[in-house]
Amino acid sequence: MAATTTAHGMGTIFKDCGHASSYWSKCPHGWKIRYRNAAGKQTEASGFATREKAAERLSTVHNEKQAKPANQAKAERIARYGQMRFDEYTAEWKQGQRHLAPASLSHLDSLLQHHIFPALSSRRMNTFDHKVVDGFIRTMERNSVGLATQSNAFDKLKAVLLTLIGPPGQAPLAHRTRLP
Repeated sequence: MAATTTAHGMGTIFKDCGHASSYWSKCPHGWKIRYRNAAGKQTEASGFATREKAAERLSTVHNEKQAKPANQAKAERIARYGQMRFDEYTAEWKQGQRHLAPASLSHLDSLLQHHIFPALSSRRMNTFDHKVVDGFIRTMERNSVGLATQSNAFDKLKAVLLTLIGPPGQAPLAHRTRLP
């Protein structure tokens, strides 16, 4: 099988028969396409009578994928949780952290109550950006919080926020089994 890759990485058009690719124009077998769907999974479709019909279908799939917002899941999470206050969101987030040992949960509660909530509890989830997080770190520095505590508080804050926005190109942390 000699496949023809299309421009811009849309996918591949090919025939899955024993004939040489130079004979494909006369070959009675149907054309197939292979591409990555919106979920990133490799997908194959077959039964196209001509190469042009296969290319047209591949182009249609590609255009639909491009028209769909790349961060639709992120946009849906922000629409759902954006107006929620940080402390409310964190309470909901903690319920999903079933893998935490009692000592880890106690440490998390301590960080939340003593460092994170005093600075951020009433903030709406859709107002977080890098400047807010940087301001939080600077506040801890001004208050002479130790470096280890600063690091732990930042890590927990990051874990909570990444469940909402998710890292680029990855599923949000809520869909993983453990914290980073």
